[in-house]
Amino acid sequence: MKGWQSWREHWPEYLMEAWGLGVFMIAAGVAVVIMEAPVSPLPRYLPDADLRRAIIGVAMGLTAMGIIYSPWGKQSGAHINPAVTLSFLRLGKISAWDALFYILFQFIGGTLGVVLVALVLGREFTLPPVSWVVTVPGSDGIVTAFAAETGISFGLMLILLFFINRKALAAYTGLVAGILVALYVTFEAPYSGFSMNPARTVASSLPSGIWTGWWLYLIAPVLGMLTAVETYRLLKFSRERMCAKLIHGRKQRCIHCGYQPHDHSNLTENFHD
Repeated sequence: MKGWQSWREHWPEYLMEAWGLGVFMIAAGVAVVIMEAPVSPLPRYLPDADLRRAIIGVAMGLTAMGIIYSPWGKQSGAHINPAVTLSFLRLGKISAWDALFYILFQFIGGTLGVVLVALVLGREFTLPPVSWVVTVPGSDGIVTAFAAETGISFGLMLILLFFINRKALAAYTGLVAGILVALYVTFEAPYSGFSMNPARTVASSLPSGIWTGWWLYLIAPVLGMLTAVETYRLLKFSRERMCAKLIHGRKQRCIHCGYQPHDHSNLTENFHD
């Protein structure tokens, strides 16, 4: 009964989460095809693979910022990642049913985004070197990839929590998230392929059938982010004004704290439009 009520009242936010990761995967696919596919002239003009990866990182960071600061991102909270949703669940900032539907639609949206890119770009997207933008361990192996995924997930969540809960910094949460995505793609991707997101990995693996090291991309991001949550709790930083949103706008309702756009009385001073 509670599950049906959550769906009936909050389905727009669930679809927004699907949209968010779908857009992210479309942007990732297009960016990698442009920078790496044999049909593209850019690999010839930019022979430095590190530089091409940095450009992809900037594109993905800007995409993340756009999603987070968009009206739909402000309404759902722009988790677009099961590990982020589970972190807010651990903090008691999202209901169990909302968390379940968020995660389900993150997987659905990400997968649909990848399938759409495959249908439009075809072999340039599905064949090497792009290969469905799957995440696979780098040449240093699975142990290194697992450690790298855990580390970047820990760092992202700890910094997000720090920004979300400070009045002077809250409005910049999306900016710092985008910067970290860009840096992680640039410097961490050679070790694990850069996932930090179980739904992002499954979105590429499911249609491609490439499941190399898939388990680490399900476990490491969740482990890293939940460890960040426990670290944040251990340091006794304030959580009272936190909401399960990266950016809490004034024009969008909030299914997590109950805020309604026509009533600013229960919007805490921490949140910015």
